Amino acid sequence: MKRWIAIVLVVLVVGGIIVYNKVLHPAPGAEGKASGGGAKGGPGGARGGGPTSVNGFVVISKRLQEDIVSSGSLLAAEQVDIYPEISARITQLNIREGQPVAKGALLVKLFDADLRAQLQKLQAQADNARRTEERNKQLLDRGGISQQEYDIVTTNLRSSLADIDLVKANLQRTEIRAPFSGIIGLRNVSSGAVVSPSTLIARLQQVTSLKLDFSIPEKYGPFVHNGSKILFLVDGANNPSQGIVYAIEPGVEEQTRNLRIRARVSNTSLQYRPGTFARVTLTVQNEQSLVVPTQAVIPQTRSNQVVVIKNGKAKFTDIKIGLRTEGTVQVLEGLSRGDTVATTGLLFLKPDSPVKIGGMITLPPSEAKVATN
Repeated sequence: MKRWIAIVLVVLVVGGIIVYNKVLHPAPGAEGKASGGGAKGGPGGARGGGPTSVNGFVVISKRLQEDIVSSGSLLAAEQVDIYPEISARITQLNIREGQPVAKGALLVKLFDADLRAQLQKLQAQADNARRTEERNKQLLDRGGISQQEYDIVTTNLRSSLADIDLVKANLQRTEIRAPFSGIIGLRNVSSGAVVSPSTLIARLQQVTSLKLDFSIPEKYGPFVHNGSKILFLVDGANNPSQGIVYAIEPGVEEQTRNLRIRARVSNTSLQYRPGTFARVTLTVQNEQSLVVPTQAVIPQTRSNQVVVIKNGKAKFTDIKIGLRTEGTVQVLEGLSRGDTVATTGLLFLKPDSPVKIGGMITLPPSEAKVATN
């Protein structure tokens, strides 16, 4: 019995010491730790729930440019493959390979002796038919022949004249002339060769002015019109050249959903050749827009937000964004020029929480251009 009484007394003494040290006389600072007072509220915050320090950015208006980069091909302004219309032997070949030719110049002459002989025969027959018609006209006026007999004579005359026109047309087909001024390519035949309508003689191209064909996604169609300027670069060139859009395909290609565009390119110095691959850059948008740094935008499920700093408070504001560059975002709605938005410490901010601007950031000059492939 005495043993249990001694154990109870020891427990009471130890308990009394603990209560005296922890409750009645706590150590300095222990009460603050137990209650959590004096903790920092976030990066740059002070003890006792002070304002959060963040970096800010003043919303500015900047010229924002969107470029589309596409692949294209240079084509001759005019091009024709030269084929004969009839089968015959070449009697004259006036093709100097790789040299310019003028419009209407005689390139190829085919054998035509048989047609010229036939023409002379028909012309003699037509002369005889014309004299017969004149005599019968006089007889008709005096009543010497009937109207039916005179009509037969005039019909024979018109038939002879029609035969002459047919032979002359065939004679024209023995001559191949340049349909436009250009540069003749490599010839595939020689003088004296017998050719047919399937024989390719040479190719004629007009290259002082070229066409540039390329395609863009259909969604950019409203931004392109006749007169739009493009830049293109070919292999081996150090600097890009300029072209002007002059034709747009009215329909969209069903397989690719692309819109085909054609531009005019000056080539008076003959520095470009038809068929050359070109990398085309088309500016579809170039206008003044409000921009903010990318890090200032807080993505949401169905919208985007920024934290506007106003009167030392954090205001969460929904915005509508447009183009994106490497470091900036175009703001279409929700902000005004001159607003200050937070760019750091966004995770520690709450609506209407106190904010202190620790520094301001600026955009580099290059942050105003975006390219779309």
